[in-house]
Amino acid sequence: MSRTELLQQLCAQLQQTGMTRQEAMAEARYALTFILDISVSDLLLHGTDQVTETQEEQLRQIVQKRATGCPLAYILGERYFMGMPFFVQPGVLIPRQETELLCEQAAEVIRAQGLRSVLDLCTGSGCIAISLAKLTDAEVTALDISDTALQTAGRNAEALQAKVQLLHSDLFLNVDRKYDMITANPPYITAAAYAQLEDSVRVYEPELALLGGDDGLDFYRRIAKEAPEYLNPGGYLVQEIGYDQGEAVRELLAAQGFVNIEIRQDYAGHDRMVWANLPL
Repeated sequence: MSRTELLQQLCAQLQQTGMTRQEAMAEARYALTFILDISVSDLLLHGTDQVTETQEEQLRQIVQKRATGCPLAYILGERYFMGMPFFVQPGVLIPRQETELLCEQAAEVIRAQGLRSVLDLCTGSGCIAISLAKLTDAEVTALDISDTALQTAGRNAEALQAKVQLLHSDLFLNVDRKYDMITANPPYITAAAYAQLEDSVRVYEPELALLGGDDGLDFYRRIAKEAPEYLNPGGYLVQEIGYDQGEAVRELLAAQGFVNIEIRQDYAGHDRMVWANLPL
């Protein structure tokens, strides 16, 4: 069977699981290029090349697992983020594309302002911390309460040759110094929304990395209250948020004396980040 024929077959099979054609094609293409160890451009340019029976069987098994609801990233053990392959495994949140904008903007500020140190809270796979370490000269520390997350972040830092210090901590509990920037993608899904999540997220991804309390703001309250002690004067606090949490997080930060509070949107136009500074 040719690459193109198999791609269409995989797409059709994935559509039968309830995906749109666009979603199914994206996942089929990802799985096929992963198994064949080729680029998307190579797939398009050499679509008539034949696929071995072994490769066909590997892809059938992937589709079967995917049909159970297990995320493709867990099946393959990989998700690209900022153009880099990150190892992911059950127990660790899968990096999302919308978080890339936070990394891009944070890296720009670090370089422009000459910031020297970054603390990444709730690091998970380490995608934010490692990206900032690769894109800037800042000293980066990444922390998480999950041993699985820290093991995953450590593996990614080593594989991607990123210099990141890892710290086991419940937010700031084991932090003993100040930083120029604190980044965070904390759990922010409300209890009601969590109960309605797709099975591919609710059943397979860690509740610890998703559920932010009844109103989704538990971690933002703690961060707003505790972060000033660990930021240098004028330091930046950069947080990812849910699409409807901007004003609530702004109020929490304002109550703790933060200034220059700004809600920023993602590429789809949804509120996605809140930026703020500690006063000088």
